[in-house]
Amino acid sequence: MRRVTVESPYAGDVDKNVKYAQECLKDSLRRGEAPLASHLLYTQVLDDTIPEERTWGINAGFEWLEQAEACILYIDNGISNGMRFARAFAQDRGIPVEYRLLYTSLYPPKPSRNDLYAFGHDLGTRLMKGTCL
Repeated sequence: MRRVTVESPYAGDVDKNVKYAQECLKDSLRRGEAPLASHLLYTQVLDDTIPEERTWGINAGFEWLEQAEACILYIDNGISNGMRFARAFAQDRGIPVEYRLLYTSLYPPKPSRNDLYAFGHDLGTRLMKGTCL
């Protein structure tokens, strides 16, 4: 099994985001991966609203990320600041970053370069308009 970290939004509508993250974990397991979603694990014992405890959780998650074979960002609900931070951390260390959507298709065909450009442009437009996280 491939070890991966799963990144998805947490803050905001926490109940909705926890349910979504659980679906992401299940999707990853279906793909034969061994996923870890540190934002689900550590928030069970740490208070995300206390800066010191949030930092503990982030640092512990990054320790696991350094051992992962990939950092997977599930982006149906946008890319949160925490996800951007994890993506940058992974990229700085040469850990592959992958993007996935749950609601379009569980197993979409591999996009072409033009498809990725169009998706990035659409996501950038949505981010600028504030219509996604």
